[in-house]
Amino acid sequence: METRRPPRVLVAEDDYLVSETIAHVLKEIGCELVGTAADGRQAAEMVCALHPDVVLMDIRMPDVDGLEAARNIQECCPTPVIILTAYESKELVDRASETGVSAYLSKPPVAQEIDRAITIALARHGDLVALRHANEELAAKNAALQDAMEEIRTLRGILPLCMFCKKVRIDEDYWQQVDIYINEHTDAEVSHGLCPECYAEHYPDHGGS
Repeated sequence: METRRPPRVLVAEDDYLVSETIAHVLKEIGCELVGTAADGRQAAEMVCALHPDVVLMDIRMPDVDGLEAARNIQECCPTPVIILTAYESKELVDRASETGVSAYLSKPPVAQEIDRAITIALARHGDLVALRHANEELAAKNAALQDAMEEIRTLRGILPLCMFCKKVRIDEDYWQQVDIYINEHTDAEVSHGLCPECYAEHYPDHGGS
């Protein structure tokens, strides 16, 4: 039976004592600490360099906060992010979800909560990545369809056509040859020829069609 390797975790926390406490808890639950960052900008750079399995991210940090850093991470190197915060609110949860955060924990986190949050974040991230790819494919197809629709030019409604000369009425006082009208209002090109009836009528001496 294959033994699964422990999750590789990056911690982003500007408080040194809190960071050390989280590192101790991670070791306790069998996770591998791959690095620590003191702000959101450094966290995003370290994620791209180290490719951890999950990030534990403080929400309030200097320079770049946790939510902005989480958004940057999802854009450059999609990785499960667990937000750490001392302030829990519906607004925070909504903002965290919009930035692609997989889970969040209230400070101070305990071993059991971190362990459970990492498991949930890893599982949920796979679903989020699949959904993101599906949305990107759908957006690309919709864009292609829109481009195709813009290229299609169709005639709609009633088109006044003279029963004798076959000109088309453009407005009340102007009539236009139907072939010119088709060229100007559709993507079709008119190629002139002779039908068998007209050939026989206009060239009777040539016989046949």
